[in-house]
Amino acid sequence: MSEAAAINRSPDFTSMLRWERCSVNVPIRVIVSRAMKASIFDGRGTSLSEGGMALFAGAELRPGEQVAVEFTPPFSSPPIRVAARICNRTGYHYGVEFLAIDSAQRQSVAQLRQHLASFTTMA
Repeated sequence: MSEAAAINRSPDFTSMLRWERCSVNVPIRVIVSRAMKASIFDGRGTSLSEGGMALFAGAELRPGEQVAVEFTPPFSSPPIRVAARICNRTGYHYGVEFLAIDSAQRQSVAQLRQHLASFTTMA
């Protein structure tokens, strides 16, 4: 295949993904802090990757907005809260990217992924 043909050919969607995604179906909370007011929305995590997750929440969120995603592991620990940024939206379905700026946040993201791994099936 010529270089020009390779450039013009559109890649399939899976080759554009940075991380492999796994399907999940877990209850989560989305915490939104705006101008001295925090709002908490119940939602469902629907897929998980190393860098983020897809979720459904009955909230009006905008791409670029920072939120927190919280998951409470069953039968044990306190909730795990992870900072995230809304990347995309279709209706009330959102794609969020985990924000791991410092070591504590990276540890929270790793802990969240570890707990949610037990709920995953390969997508």
